[in-house]
Amino acid sequence: MLARLVVAGLLLAHAAIHVSFLVPSPPATADGPAWPFAIDHSALLGRLGVDAGLARLLALALVAVTLGAFGTAALVVLGIAPFWLWSPAIVSGAAASLVLLVTFFHPWLVLGVAIDVALIWASLVLDWTPGSASPEV
Repeated sequence: MLARLVVAGLLLAHAAIHVSFLVPSPPATADGPAWPFAIDHSALLGRLGVDAGLARLLALALVAVTLGAFGTAALVVLGIAPFWLWSPAIVSGAAASLVLLVTFFHPWLVLGVAIDVALIWASLVLDWTPGSASPEV
């Protein structure tokens, strides 16, 4: 049961960090790094001519999908939600997260991208589920 709690906690933590895209950036300091969760500048959306209001709405929608999907996956891990929801929840949560991280890219977000790719790969390619001890190869 401890392993299930850890997996559920990691999924929820990964989802929760995405909320940082929706909060105001902290004040910049002279020697401090730039806030990596900024949605006010996106090279991708800038090239497409998307205005700031639409970019914020897109970020809000992607964060909501990420939170909901990873929350559902955590409930599956804990045995609260039906098992068949695992793969759709993981894939949709990781895909929404990937779109968000790539759209509003900052080099510090590479770890999040790696987590999302690993989750999709483990779920779809290895057919790993939270009830299995190890992925099938």
